[in-house]
Amino acid sequence: MNLGSLHLKNSIFLAPMAGITNSAFRQIVKDLGCGLVFTEMVNARGLVEGLKNARELAEYVPREKPIGLQIFGSDPSFMARAAALGEEEGFDLIDINMGCPTPKIVKNGEGAALMKDLPLASEIMSSVVKAVNIPVTVKIRRGWSREEMTALTLAERAEEAGVSLVTVHGRSREEFYGGEADWNIIREVKKRINIPLVGNGDIRGPLQAQQIIEETNCDGIMLGRGAMGNPWIFKRIDYYLNQGVFLPPPPVEEIVRVALKHLKLLIDLKGEYIGVREMRKHASWYIKGMKGAARARRQINSCRRAREMEKVLKSLLI
Repeated sequence: MNLGSLHLKNSIFLAPMAGITNSAFRQIVKDLGCGLVFTEMVNARGLVEGLKNARELAEYVPREKPIGLQIFGSDPSFMARAAALGEEEGFDLIDINMGCPTPKIVKNGEGAALMKDLPLASEIMSSVVKAVNIPVTVKIRRGWSREEMTALTLAERAEEAGVSLVTVHGRSREEFYGGEADWNIIREVKKRINIPLVGNGDIRGPLQAQQIIEETNCDGIMLGRGAMGNPWIFKRIDYYLNQGVFLPPPPVEEIVRVALKHLKLLIDLKGEYIGVREMRKHASWYIKGMKGAARARRQINSCRRAREMEKVLKSLLI
């Protein structure tokens, strides 16, 4: 897939997920075949005003490229200024979040709330596109409620505003992440626009990846929860789509190796105190289904030092 002058090695993307897809995890998935990653969503106003948390969320290392800066907000001016800062910092594209369902985001008219205010959504997209010379993408949902199909109109407006790519998550805001994703809306949006469309929702492996592409004719796919504890999913999907062959799941030794690498990257990024605590959830996802996982999970959740977690993970090799 090409977005302007930006060439992507494949069309399998990692979804931005707050508290999960920081630089450490992005580096892991990039090493395992992911075509494009994004920062966790960054508050546009906070980035413009130089707030510490926003600046930290917008940090990346060169090996993550190509990488998109995902911003959220409801003020077109701040969104445009944040996008310009992202371009200055070397991001390859800017992604506008219009899909986050979290109450603290939507109560401010941001994230998925913009699907209820199409004129403002259009103004934001136009402002961001005009502010930068790199591709602008947007991530949206089916609509605010299950009965709505706002994605159809919003995707058309995105194309009119000069957006280069649209990602559609097949659930409404009211559904959050429950129930089944509606891939039909992705197919209908694809019929309406002439820019690339990425499908998102309930892609757990190679078969679902092939299925959503066949059913919707989408140009790419985006994985979120399916990649948690399973960064190999990108390589396995890419291989299946190109070769028609299933790669075997990673052996225990490989899982432990990558988990230990992830732990080191998190500690390098956030220090041992925070890194170990944030790694607890990732480690539990990595070892799910392994022999001895229940015992190891209990031990992991009490780990305070890196050497303690390393010992628990290595014990799974015995």
